[in-house]
Amino acid sequence: MARFTKSTCLTPLALAAVLLLSGCASFSPDGGMQTVSALADARTGVPAALTDKGDDRLAQLLAQPLDADSAARIALMNNHAMKVALAELGASEADLVQAGRLRNPGLSFGRSHGSHGNEIDRGVSFDLAGLLTMPMRVNIERGRFEQAKLQAAISAVQLASDTRRAYFNAVAAVQTEAFMQRALLSAEAGAELATRLQQAGNWSRLDQARQQVFYADAVGDLARARHQALVTREHLTRLLGLWGKQASFTLPSRLPDLPAQAVEAGNIEAQAMEQRLDVQRAKLDAHAMADALGLAKVTGFVNVLDVGYTNKSTSEAPRENGYEVSLELPLFDWGSARNARAQALYEQALQRTAGTAVQARSEVRVAYSSYRTAYDLARHYRDEVVPLRKTISHEVLLRYNGMLASVFELLADAREQVASVNSAIETQRDFWIAQTELQSAINGSGPAAKE
Repeated sequence: MARFTKSTCLTPLALAAVLLLSGCASFSPDGGMQTVSALADARTGVPAALTDKGDDRLAQLLAQPLDADSAARIALMNNHAMKVALAELGASEADLVQAGRLRNPGLSFGRSHGSHGNEIDRGVSFDLAGLLTMPMRVNIERGRFEQAKLQAAISAVQLASDTRRAYFNAVAAVQTEAFMQRALLSAEAGAELATRLQQAGNWSRLDQARQQVFYADAVGDLARARHQALVTREHLTRLLGLWGKQASFTLPSRLPDLPAQAVEAGNIEAQAMEQRLDVQRAKLDAHAMADALGLAKVTGFVNVLDVGYTNKSTSEAPRENGYEVSLELPLFDWGSARNARAQALYEQALQRTAGTAVQARSEVRVAYSSYRTAYDLARHYRDEVVPLRKTISHEVLLRYNGMLASVFELLADAREQVASVNSAIETQRDFWIAQTELQSAINGSGPAAKE
């Protein structure tokens, strides 16, 4: 490092004024929460959930059977991982504020004694390079703060989507468990009847064993259904951030009915390009890399430049005032490596943005296909399979009462009905999950990973 000193009249007043100007950077009143809340509200369907606080509000939501929206609201206001994501905004804003402030000035003091008496050197130095590049550094950190806001909003949208998916899984499990309990009662009655008929000699051992194994399978199916209901409920409980007495929330006994019509595809790809938060984040990342490239070029030649006020006095001479400038000489490092790295990172950000857009368009097409297929299947079971199964059961029962059908046919029909009803519940559940994932593909950051 080379140092140049000149004795001239430069008072520290001007440098102090510059330092005061750099200290005007301050924190925002809400730490970015207003922006995050606005982004999340428009995409989760539960406005003001992130800013909704208080145990009274939580107790009010838990007092009623949960629906998908109330579950999402509870998760957004109570999930601990969401609170961690929001707390990260503070660190990003602190970096932004720090970028708008100069390094603290350096103070030097020296005293020497010789044949000419005592000599005292005093000096105050300021980071002039930091001052000159401050606007660029502030702009970079402002972009990163905006990225942090987007990331928090992405976390909120993803949490709402995960909670809705967990909710529909939990309600479907409750509905399946209730049906399997009824199926077990039917199987138990059939097994008992088969045993009596076999003992009376009216049924073969083979037919009686078939009915017994149907009952044994029903016992196992009910045990699995109960466990699945517990697993899905606990997953939902974790997402809601509940524990203790709060975990005793009530779920409805059945899934919501299908909508009258499926949503048409329309221009969902354009919607995704405009609304998806990961696409917006990728664009911001590319802009941030462009700004960083500009800073690297500016500081590539000189990245350390200090200016300061000096004061020197001796016991036998009047006081001398002046200024001191110190800078790095680019003898070994001309900044080419830093420039090349910044350029590579910028190209990387551009390609990442393009890749994110391609993936988003593909994901939204797949999500809509899943949504439409799930709707058509659920409607098919609701309008065709289940009514036909009910018709068959009714006709078999009428024929049995009229002694036109045997007990064998009645019991066989009961076994077939179990599979059809379970399939109908599953298709209805799959539709609501597919609808949730379609909204995530359009508004958030893509479909959630399957469990």
